[in-house]
Amino acid sequence: MALPDVVVEGSVALVTGAAGGMGEHIARGLASRGASVVLLDRDETGLARVAQQIGQESPSVRVTTYVVDLADRAGTDALIARVVGAHPDVNLLFNNAGVALGGRFVQTSEQDFEWLLEINLLAPIRITRALLPILIENGNAHVVNTSSLFGLVAPPGQTAYSTSKFGLRGFSESLRHELAEEDQPVGVTVVHPGGIRTNIAVNARVASGVDEAESAAQKKSFAAMLSYPADRAAEDIIEAMINRRPRLLIGQDAKALDVMARTRPAGYWKLMKASMAAVAKRKAKTA
Repeated sequence: MALPDVVVEGSVALVTGAAGGMGEHIARGLASRGASVVLLDRDETGLARVAQQIGQESPSVRVTTYVVDLADRAGTDALIARVVGAHPDVNLLFNNAGVALGGRFVQTSEQDFEWLLEINLLAPIRITRALLPILIENGNAHVVNTSSLFGLVAPPGQTAYSTSKFGLRGFSESLRHELAEEDQPVGVTVVHPGGIRTNIAVNARVASGVDEAESAAQKKSFAAMLSYPADRAAEDIIEAMINRRPRLLIGQDAKALDVMARTRPAGYWKLMKASMAAVAKRKAKTA
């Protein structure tokens, strides 16, 4: 049974990673359409700024903020229990928060690897598990999980990040199929952004085994890929959610690499590496 389009006006949306980047713009975009928003982030100052901005832009909607570090499993579970109790009318869930970690597998400690998995994969799964019963009960419901370009392809130096984003993709797709087979009033969209212009590269953690020069080169290379405006990406995500799209690729890079991964599943890295080198060379000439 095909689900009708999501009605945003009057909805209540929970957005993680809402203190900046795509999360901020998702929250503002939902509020401008008449949804009340529940915002989670570890950045208390950023959350306050976003809440104030929404209050000025959309004064008729409710804005609630919660400070939480999704790497803290006990703290996250306790907070989500509070959210379920305080906001039983939530019908939209945006698992947007995410962190980056540069370094090859042999350079990455078990602690760092698990820190990233906790935030990027396990927290979204546990939040979805906690909220799913009320999403089903409330109807007009949808879950949006932000995977990544690196949930489509897995280059070297992104072992932990790709593991988390491929995992979130698999979770999202399987959950969507289960809900559809059970005729539940909840849709699921998995988002694969390409290079979105946010601070993820600046704030990325670097594996302990990576030297400083290599770290700087990695961050510079990653940052050079970030060109798609975050506010435009957020609008793409909201519209995909409204239209119940199962999957959203943002940016020409994501679309091209999706094709490359499907047509050259065992050899896409050679093509991807050559393309990245050409882009870097062009940027160096124009710098």
